[in-house]
Amino acid sequence: MSKKSLINYDYESDVLYIAAKKKAVEEEFIEIAPGINVELDDRGRVIGIEILNASKCLKPIAKPLYRHMQMA
Repeated sequence: MSKKSLINYDYESDVLYIAAKKKAVEEEFIEIAPGINVELDDRGRVIGIEILNASKCLKPIAKPLYRHMQMA
């Protein structure tokens, strides 16, 4: 992940990935809600969050977030 952003969106698979640490290796993941996974390293530390079907999952907050960003 050294050349990637900490936030990546794959349009084709509709997956949003938010990295908490660069160059970390996933050891396991925990599904905290349907389609939302927290990835952990070998010490159980959070290294990233993966949101499947991101456009559907984030749709309820997209407009308010956009409006907030326009005001900033």
